[in-house]
Formats: sequence, structure tokens, C-alpha cells
Amino acid sequence: MFIRNKKKFVLVLMSLMVMSLWLAACGGSNNNESAATEAPTEAPTVEETPAELKLTDALGNEVTIPANPQRIIASYLEDHLVALGVKPVAQWSVQNGTQDYLKDSLNGIPPIPYDLPFEAVTSFNPDLILIGGNSAVEGDKYAQYAKIAPTYTLGDEINADWRKSLLKIGEVLGKSEEAQKVLDDYELKAKEAKEKLQGVAAGESAAAVWLVQESFFVVSDKLSSGAVLYNDLGLTVPEVVKEIAATGTGNWNAISLEKLAELDADHIFLINSDVDSGSEALKDPIWQAIPAVKNGKLYEYPRTASWLYSGAIANSQIIDDVLESIVK
Repeated sequence: MFIRNKKKFVLVLMSLMVMSLWLAACGGSNNNESAATEAPTEAPTVEETPAELKLTDALGNEVTIPANPQRIIASYLEDHLVALGVKPVAQWSVQNGTQDYLKDSLNGIPPIPYDLPFEAVTSFNPDLILIGGNSAVEGDKYAQYAKIAPTYTLGDEINADWRKSLLKIGEVLGKSEEAQKVLDDYELKAKEAKEKLQGVAAGESAAAVWLVQESFFVVSDKLSSGAVLYNDLGLTVPEVVKEIAATGTGNWNAISLEKLAELDADHIFLINSDVDSGSEALKDPIWQAIPAVKNGKLYEYPRTASWLYSGAIANSQIIDDVLESIVK
């Protein structure tokens, strides 16, 4: 009896041990399956550190562009910098007068003379200098600037075209995608504005005239705000503007009051820099007799407006002015 009970006890004990092992095995299997179904832990992302760039500028100089420059001097190229979200360490000025249409973006940025004296440039301790035209670095000027900081020159061809300048500066600063986005947004705005103008002023002509120190200047048909009026917005070029531009060499070319009397423009955009001195030239009977003036198609803007400049920001503001004046 004892032996038989002992055998039964052993069999029960062995059964319990097998069951315990089986349950342990099942538990282990479930844990493994649970672990297998958990999402793998992602490796931490590592932000790439901007690297220096080696670029050759328009004059053939190999320039090492510092990674993420913080103290940039780019005299008269500030429109492009601001469009790309970059603030220079100093801004272009003539007799401390700056590009007022950028004042909200460049508030607090000190002026630097337009001709970039070496001492003034050095005082700002720049880590990158961007130059527009070739004449700004003629002679030994480039070598002098390069001693202060890496100096990149756009060159006359690129500097004369604001679109090319914007894209090139974007490349230099490692912001090519941002520059293309700025350009694409501008082109879309110009296209939509052109369509609006065609709806209310198809075939009509316009001219931009600048009054400064009792002298008149008319904008070229292919440069500055003239390029916006005629190329981007599709307004017609008056014959007088064509004639003056054909013999002129600048963005704005001198025109006599007598020649202005022949201006066959449906609309005139006047940039008046003589407001403080009384704008006496506008009281002349010859000016008063110009058809657009007589017909109430004269739209006046202060010298602080963007009409004297060029760039995505300046030109966008010009488009706003044209639409406000003509489309209303």
C-alpha cells in the first residue's frame, strides 16, 4: 500500500514538474512574441553641421565661404539678404540715407558708406563680404577686402539681373532652395498682377519719372522699375521712354521738361524726392500740361518708396503700388 501510494506520489510530482516547465515555456514564448512586436527604437538623428564652401567668384577668385556666416556685409545687396531671412551686420548708405523700403527688416542695423572704406569694413569685423559689380573691387581693392574677410564678387553680368543675383547669393549662403522659393513666389505674384491689369488697362502705357533736385529722370525700359512695368506687368512702353533709354546708360536717365511734354503715357508714376523743398518743378505749366497729369493719371510716391531699387522685395512693393493705382 505504501509502495503503491509512493509511486502515485512520484507520478503526481513528475506531472506537476512537467506542467510547470510547460507553463514556463509558454510564458517565455509570449514574452518573446511581445518583444518581437514592439516597434524598434529609432536611432537618434544627428543634425549635419554646415560645412565651408569653396566657390569661384566672377573674377576667378577661389573663395572659402565660412559655414553659416553671421556677420555679412553686402552693400546694396540687402534686398536679397532680407528675402532669404538674413540680416547683414551693416547696411548700404549714402550720406546716412538707407534703403528705406527695407527699414522694418533692417531696423537697428547701422549704416556703412556705399563705397565701403576699408576702415569702416574692418570696424564691423565681418566674416563674409559680398560685392556686386566689378568696379567696387578694381585695382587692389579686392586684395584689401580679402585681408579683412572672405570676399565674393557677383560680377557685372549677374549683378545687373536681380534674379540671377538672388539665386547666386542663395548658392553662396547655402540657401539655394529658399532663393528659388522667393523667386517662384514673385513670379506667381507678377503673373497674377499682369492678368488683373490686362482686365482693366489692356494696351495702356505707363512711365516712371523721378524728380530730384529740380531735375527729372525717366526709368529705362529694361532696368529697375521699368523692367517691372513693361516686362513683368506687360504695360506698354511709351515712345519717349524708348528714345531716352536707347541713348542712356543707367537705370534712370535725365530727361528735360520739354521732352517730358511729349510723354505719351496713359499713366505716370512719380517718385518725388523734392517734397521737402517744395517740388517747384511740378508747378511749371509744361508739367501741368502733360496728358497723364491733366487726366488725373499721375500717382506720386516719396523717395522712401522702393521704385528706385530692384529685388524681390522692392519689385513686389512696386507691383502693389501699380495695382493700387490702376486696378483699385
